[in-house]
Order: sequence, then C-alpha cells, then structure tokens
Amino acid sequence: MRFSWGNRILVVILLFIAGMGYLVYRSVNTNYDLVSQEYYKDELEYQKVIDASERAGQLSQQTSVTVNDSGILIQFPEEMKGKLLKGTVYFYCATDVRKDRKTALSVNEEARQSIALNEVPPGNYTVKIQWESGDQTYYSEQSLTR
Repeated sequence: MRFSWGNRILVVILLFIAGMGYLVYRSVNTNYDLVSQEYYKDELEYQKVIDASERAGQLSQQTSVTVNDSGILIQFPEEMKGKLLKGTVYFYCATDVRKDRKTALSVNEEARQSIALNEVPPGNYTVKIQWESGDQTYYSEQSLTR
C-alpha cells in the first residue's frame, strides 16, 4: 500500500499534535522550586545581608566550613573566640528544596561548631551563616559538597 500526499500530511499533523501534547504534559508535571517563597520581602531586607557580609569580610579570617569523618565543622574567626554567638546555619540546596536544613548556632569556646553528617543529606550546598556578636551582625556564605 502506498501513502498519498494527503495521508502523509495527516501523519505529520498527528505527530505534531502528539509531540505538543507530550510537551504540555511534561511542563505541567515539572516541579519548580523557588529560592524563597517570600522573595519580594527578602529582597527588601537584602541590604542588611550586604552590610553584615562586609563586616564579616573585615574580620581577620573567613568563616570556614569543612567536612570530615566526624561531621561538618564550622570554624569562626579568631575575634569570635570566647564570645556568645547567636544565629543560624542554613544549608541551601539549589536543586532540591527537600534537602534544605536550618540549624541554630551552638558554638564552643574555640568558636567552633560541629554538625553530625546524618543531619545533612549528601548534595551540593551553599552554607549561609548569619550570626550576632554583641550588637553587630555578620553573614558568610560558602559552597559545600557532601
């Protein structure tokens, strides 16, 4: 059996319609996670983050985040040793909102905090550390692969 030009056009149109239907189905079922659900409010508050980041940059060293066998170790600068620090550590995973974790700071006298490996699932993270010492706020970001 031989297809005429009319049948060929019909097949092409049907394939086009099926392809478009598949693309619509895929786009409807794709999950798009936002960085923040309240991004307008967060954008207005961002100047505070910039100021706190500049203050953290003026310290003698950067806050370091490392992974070893015992856990995730956060080391604060020398100026923070022996001080009462309040704040949060936010593990932000850009690819999966379900992996995001937020932990309160609990720093020892040596200005260190250790977080158990089982508290943070494996993945690529941006570790956002916001802390207060006295009346000053500080902010630091670092990439981490676990």
